[in-house]
Amino acid sequence: MSTTATEVESLTSQKVPIFIMGKKYVVPDSLTIMKAMEYAGFQFVRGAGCRGGICGACGTVYRKPGDYRIHVGLACQTLVEPEMYLTQIPFYPANRARFVWAEAEPTGETVGQLYPELFRCVACNACTKVCPMDVEVMDYIAALKRGDLAAATEISFNCIQCGLCASRCMGELPQYHIAQLARRLHGGKLAPKTPHLEQMVKQIADGYYQEKLQELMKMDVEQLKKVYQAREMEPHQADEHWEPKSNEGL
Repeated sequence: MSTTATEVESLTSQKVPIFIMGKKYVVPDSLTIMKAMEYAGFQFVRGAGCRGGICGACGTVYRKPGDYRIHVGLACQTLVEPEMYLTQIPFYPANRARFVWAEAEPTGETVGQLYPELFRCVACNACTKVCPMDVEVMDYIAALKRGDLAAATEISFNCIQCGLCASRCMGELPQYHIAQLARRLHGGKLAPKTPHLEQMVKQIADGYYQEKLQELMKMDVEQLKKVYQAREMEPHQADEHWEPKSNEGL
């Protein structure tokens, strides 16, 4: 006898009660918050993107019974827990400065002028505590207050723009927008140019890839599948010195 998906689920999961925006649902405990919401009948029109912990679109806040603290996580990665009371914050309204890129000087003064609320930070560290990526948010804000774009860029590198830091800030800073500005100024105007990137841009401009693209566009679906499946892939355990056997098309 074959086993149905429902039977497999019953063998591998326990059912637990959770509360989604105030309403109780019973879902398998093996599911992430996002999958549990879909299991409960919700459809994601927004608040879902990469589903891999990268885009920051599915920021979620929740409470657990007997715990006074607010917990946070990404709905695509955080597993459900019994009696958790949750809601998603797919977008948190926060001011975003407008500026002309060509005229923006890559300095701490520029960041301070565009985001004067930067200096309202009281170093309470609530922003760091709420970050689902464990970014030291207060530290990069402190770096920007002293004008250190390089340090702020390094510290905020793993920010995924979910906006949860702004939701807990006593000084009402849009930390994630401020960090993004710092990274753009540093990466675009201060960091050394990457030789291989400039080479790649030149190859694109010179039409190096046009013949290969035209060849692929003439293939039917079955041909494309064969080419895709036959491609050389980077091994799962490849070290940083791995290189493909052929550089054709790269």
